Amino acid sequence: METRSNYAIVGAVVVALVIAMFAGVIWLSRYSGSDNQHFDIFFKQSINGLAVGSPVAFNGVPVGKIEEIKLLPETPQFVRVRISIAEDVPVLKGTTAVVEGVGFTGVSQIALSGAMQGATKIVEIGPYGVPVIPSRVGGFGALLANAPELLNNVSKLTERLAEVLDTENRNSIAGILHNVDRATGVLADRAPEIAQTIAEARNMLVAATATLQKIDRLAGDTDALLTSDGKPLLADLRTAIKTAEATLQRVDELARAARPGLETLSTETLPETNRLIRDLRELTGSLGAVAAKLDEDPAGALLGGRPLPDYDPKKPETAK
Repeated sequence: METRSNYAIVGAVVVALVIAMFAGVIWLSRYSGSDNQHFDIFFKQSINGLAVGSPVAFNGVPVGKIEEIKLLPETPQFVRVRISIAEDVPVLKGTTAVVEGVGFTGVSQIALSGAMQGATKIVEIGPYGVPVIPSRVGGFGALLANAPELLNNVSKLTERLAEVLDTENRNSIAGILHNVDRATGVLADRAPEIAQTIAEARNMLVAATATLQKIDRLAGDTDALLTSDGKPLLADLRTAIKTAEATLQRVDELARAARPGLETLSTETLPETNRLIRDLRELTGSLGAVAAKLDEDPAGALLGGRPLPDYDPKKPETAK
């Protein structure tokens, strides 16, 4: 009986010590991590390789671990990852998080980077009671995230290439290549003529350049002529224009002064002149008649005319 009671006491003491040890470890672990910083990170991508307890590195330096990984019930395309990092780690505004692979083992970790000196700490509380560190997509992560779409595009491209390179199009491409080969042969045969044409074109360009230089010099001479001789000519032209304007003004004044005389001439003098001309025509007619009469019988016209003898038809004519 005594031996059995001793075994029972020893077993009870051992069990009590084990329970006390576990309780102490749990209490120490909680106490040691009570001063750590806690942050949430929301990833809109696959987080393969991450697990609770996976490391968290800041610029390559291990600073903490992952405490929790959860899907968001309202938006399951997002994954919430809660991390715990040391209190003295400066998590400043501008810090971002990315899922980063560790070697080729398939294990991943969360890498923090981007903090700038002088920035303030991230202290704004997020929707789950702790501050939020923005996430970004890494190069390899972005490649993996876009791999399905990339493969789909490659598949579509392959199908379209197969449609383009069907039998008819292959024959057309073969014909095009044959024509290109023929054209290349023709160009090779005409190489001397092409070289001669290029040489003639070069000579033409040289001549055109010389002509343009002459035109440039001519333009310079013309500019100089207009600048030196054109100014006096323009001055003389301005003087002539002013003189012509003065002359026209004088003619206008003379026309205004002569307007009353012209009106009198047209209303009084011209009718009287017309009557005088009629009278002169009548006088000329009378004088013409008198002149004709004087020509026929000057004496009669002056003395009043000779009396004609009486004519007796019964008296015979005497012989001469």
